[in-house]
Amino acid sequence: MTRFRVEPEAEPGFVVAARAASDFYATRPGCEASDLVRNLDDPQLWALISRWADVGSYRRAFSGYEAKMILTPLLLLAIDEPGAYASPDAVGANLPRGG
Repeated sequence: MTRFRVEPEAEPGFVVAARAASDFYATRPGCEASDLVRNLDDPQLWALISRWADVGSYRRAFSGYEAKMILTPLLLLAIDEPGAYASPDAVGANLPRGG
């Protein structure tokens, strides 16, 4: 899940870029779903939500020239927060990294 806060004047360009990213994800091996959604209570809050068969498929989706051209400009606009989630059983003991 990648969230974005989009000002009204930037919305048309954002939607084009976000749909292109969602469509790109949908073509990548291991992508099970990819959707652009908008918050019901805060219309400036958007999210690009994708589901993947495994973490490797998700990470490989960022490889290559096409990925860099489509994803990088959009992801630079993302809210800086963790965006990768998995089921509790898959995560296990989720301890912070580092010291």
